Amino acid sequence: MPCVSRRLFGTNENDGRTMSTVMQREAAVQIPTEVTVPEGRGDLSARAAEDPSATLDKEVLKRWRMGFHIMPPTGWLNDPNGLCQFRGVYHVFHQYSPEWPQPHAPRGWGHVTSRDLVRWEHHGMVLAPDTPDDASGAYSGSAAVVPGAASDGGDQLRLYYTGNVKEPGDHDYIHTGRQANEILVTSDDAQVFSAKRVFMRNADYPVVCSLHVRDPKVWQQDGCWWMLLGARDLFDRGMVLIYRSEDGLAWEEYSIVRPTAEFGFMWECPDRICLDGCEYLALCPQGMEERPWANGQRDQAGYIPLEAGERLIDVTAVDPARFERWDKGFDFYAPQTFVDDAGRTILIGWMGMPIAPYESAPAGLAWCHCLTVPRLLTRGANGLVAQVPVPELEALRESHCELASSGKVELDGRRADVVLDGIAGDISLVLDGVLEIACAEGELSLVFHYRESDGHSVGAGRTRRTCAAGELHDLRVLVDGSAVEVFANGGLQVMATRWFPTAEHLSLELRGTCASADIWSMGDGMAETYRSADR
Repeated sequence: MPCVSRRLFGTNENDGRTMSTVMQREAAVQIPTEVTVPEGRGDLSARAAEDPSATLDKEVLKRWRMGFHIMPPTGWLNDPNGLCQFRGVYHVFHQYSPEWPQPHAPRGWGHVTSRDLVRWEHHGMVLAPDTPDDASGAYSGSAAVVPGAASDGGDQLRLYYTGNVKEPGDHDYIHTGRQANEILVTSDDAQVFSAKRVFMRNADYPVVCSLHVRDPKVWQQDGCWWMLLGARDLFDRGMVLIYRSEDGLAWEEYSIVRPTAEFGFMWECPDRICLDGCEYLALCPQGMEERPWANGQRDQAGYIPLEAGERLIDVTAVDPARFERWDKGFDFYAPQTFVDDAGRTILIGWMGMPIAPYESAPAGLAWCHCLTVPRLLTRGANGLVAQVPVPELEALRESHCELASSGKVELDGRRADVVLDGIAGDISLVLDGVLEIACAEGELSLVFHYRESDGHSVGAGRTRRTCAAGELHDLRVLVDGSAVEVFANGGLQVMATRWFPTAEHLSLELRGTCASADIWSMGDGMAETYRSADR
């Protein structure tokens, strides 16, 4: 296969390895005094100066907690990282700053686990920014499971991530003042991790790169290890770097993937997806606010289908005209996929946005953001990707009722799974009289209706999102505290949003006709560790 100039990068005993344990944090290097957050991943300190007394009733704040969406007990959460099934257990790591909203709160990797993708247990921060090579943050990355590599002869877990270092001084942190270090840690049990090993530094990247290189995604294919890195070049153009390795430890530069036309100044969170033998490049381009479909937002998340028979490792150019957004709601970014032991491709995204004109932590909340439910990916007949909640989620279904056409129901609680099938014509589902999910004339919409008498903005600044749906056949809506996810036409159209209702009970009103409208109240799949916080 053709390749560009190859350079070998690896690890050796001179890398200054330091054990990565939270216990060693007191001995960590000095964290820079500035607020060190990843460009495009949100400002950890944005709400630090708010008056904590300006809060809603504590019982209302509790209702915004989740029953089946991963969220932090306290603090800040963003990108999902290191998704995998390891020794029979599902592992979701994520960007985590437990000390938020304190200024200069360090960010590392949080960790949650589950045996069924439904009931989750929180393990706190497992990768802290505690060495000179990740002093400004242990940024995003991925996991790889290596059979037979553990000391007991079993599987070994490898975590690859970007260590960010922002040097003091007058820098733009694009061309000067930043270290982007690719780091590896390993574990035999996903509890105790090895020393941190830097296997790539600034000098190792192609000369065309700026200092924005991050988010390694690693996988095996054709007997080799491959890695993607998101990057920004010296001319503010997004691209993906591809590396190859025989052992997943020492890497050689392989190729660069660029767009055939201008498509953002930076590509974050790259991913390679294969469904039914067809490959996709997933990416999060930044600098998209002028696109007519972008709703004025800089940061987008989507995928580009490759041509039939193409492999990503053989591609050097992709057509941005084929870019499809994963989610057309208000709150979705930085998704990651993994393949579980059953061979299913599963996606989890961050239900947040790096920069948005609306709020995700109304005054009084001691936590910010959540992840989507795990979404099962399949290839549609048109080559687009369908996303639906994993079937395991149905285990949380409890009491059931049917909703008549043009009927209304009130549930005991704030969690629900709503399934509408056999939809005929235009339809509308209204939550709490405020959030309307509707389809009319082939357009699916998510609309917040504001009422001045409420004295509270349920959408926290969110207004309206739309997408083309054509003829609507089915609709599924998950409601969980302050999260709502909408799946239409078998998951070919998806919209996610946060909302902050104050009512004790969830009301649902159906306007339109469908063959069936089933509603289940949903149980709580979160571990007791999530209940330790008052808010």
